[in-house]
Amino acid sequence: MSSGPCIPMVLKKENAVAEFRKILGKTDPNKARDNTLRKLYAKSTQQNTVHGSDSDENAQKEIAFFFPLMEIKLCQ
Repeated sequence: MSSGPCIPMVLKKENAVAEFRKILGKTDPNKARDNTLRKLYAKSTQQNTVHGSDSDENAQKEIAFFFPLMEIKLCQ
């Protein structure tokens, strides 16, 4: 799952999932737009430098996994 340090974080804002995914770029760095994190730093689809939830539902599950004692409500 990871080959180095993992720094989980929660981004809370309107449309956070969609907005963050624009910054990440496509999973395949060869298909990612210029100046996205994956285009700049990923080596492959397996070593793609960063993970971002793909839906609000998955974001809730992933937040609960990494931050089990926090109650975080998504912006609607």
